Amino acid sequence: MDSNDKALVFGEDVAFGGVFRCTVGLLERYGRRCFNTPLCEQGIVGFGIGLATQGYTPIAEIQFADYIYPAFDQLVNEAAKYRYRSGGTFTAGGLTVRAPYGAVGHGGHYHSQSVESFFTHVPGLKVVVPSSPAQAKGLLLSCIQDPDPCIFFEPKMLYRTSVEEVPVGEYTIPLGQAQVLREGADITLIGWGAQVHVLAQAAQAVADADGISCEVLDLRTLLPWDVQAVTASVNKTGRLLVSHEAPLSSGFGAELVAEVSRRCFLRLEAPPVRVCGADTPFPLVFEPLYLPGVERVVDAIRATVRF
Repeated sequence: MDSNDKALVFGEDVAFGGVFRCTVGLLERYGRRCFNTPLCEQGIVGFGIGLATQGYTPIAEIQFADYIYPAFDQLVNEAAKYRYRSGGTFTAGGLTVRAPYGAVGHGGHYHSQSVESFFTHVPGLKVVVPSSPAQAKGLLLSCIQDPDPCIFFEPKMLYRTSVEEVPVGEYTIPLGQAQVLREGADITLIGWGAQVHVLAQAAQAVADADGISCEVLDLRTLLPWDVQAVTASVNKTGRLLVSHEAPLSSGFGAELVAEVSRRCFLRLEAPPVRVCGADTPFPLVFEPLYLPGVERVVDAIRATVRF
């Protein structure tokens, strides 16, 4: 907002800092360029699309990703298609939509959902999920500067559990590039957001107990995803495990498994597996049973390596 006087931040309660305190101080520093909106998600995104077409840089917040559905038509039929349907005359490419998503420990079925796969099916959008504070800054700045509309899902669990040093100056992390968090030789583990930390713990657990060497990849961008990094890793290890909080059926993990099965078929030592949320509404008291925790991932790693 310092370098771009057309950047605007808006959404429900953002003027006082937001429910997760992500926009604290922006009103005092930038005045009316940070403002509250009515509780109307389709209006928030529709307004952002209009701003983007007029050369502004709108950074809209959907307070919880669970409530992004009223804006689904605006994102899928308007923002994603604006450049295409106008033959390049107009674009909504300056639009970034931030949305906290995923489990938080006590959110129940209306404040815990992982909705990323609904949007990875839409050409014209980019879908990004950070797994750390430093990533959140670098990837968000990349989204804001990107020529395509971006949806930036922020894992709620990490707001108060992930701590690290974040560079003060401006920097970006390229979209569409996965990060290898841990080198390994026996199996590739892929996740995004908070689930990356679960995979890292599981990788350490099987290394200590079984001597299994896991390679852990943080996908970071789901659309477009880093096919080269994923296939290179699976071709090396011969095995794949994908894990996400969203329900198993039609989750984004299925896309990874399908593409890896096609590209790496002759190098696979075992069928690719998915360790995911259950095909039920997100529960409250049964959240620990619903989520793909460390124990479930460890069991799946051992079963795949011993296949």
